[in-house]
Amino acid sequence: MVLRWEAFLGHVQERGEYESRQEAERVARVVLALLGAHLVGEVRAQLAARLPESLALILLNPLQSAEPLSPERFVRATAAWIEGATEATAAWDVSAVLSTVADAAGDDLLQQILLQLPAGYDLLFGRPRST
Repeated sequence: MVLRWEAFLGHVQERGEYESRQEAERVARVVLALLGAHLVGEVRAQLAARLPESLALILLNPLQSAEPLSPERFVRATAAWIEGATEATAAWDVSAVLSTVADAAGDDLLQQILLQLPAGYDLLFGRPRST
């Protein structure tokens, strides 16, 4: 299922309780740029195919990451890229975007995405794994 631009940002705006669509877009761009640095190959391409085109391009041309970030460092990096953000607000931002990404990806692709990420990202996507 490909989420259209307005629908994707609408979900992010609603989940993040942002006042404007622009705020939702800014957060989505940062989180997807960071996420793209952690995904490779077919998994990244498949996810990009399910996102609105301009967000897919961000995912496919990510910020460079020397190493995979733990979920905590991912949230910290998000805070560093969003003006005025704290770790608490960045955790909220990451959750708003990645839960929307999880919906767009579907369960099978999300499982493949999580295999490429360090442990703990299931919580950021709003899909805690049973232990």
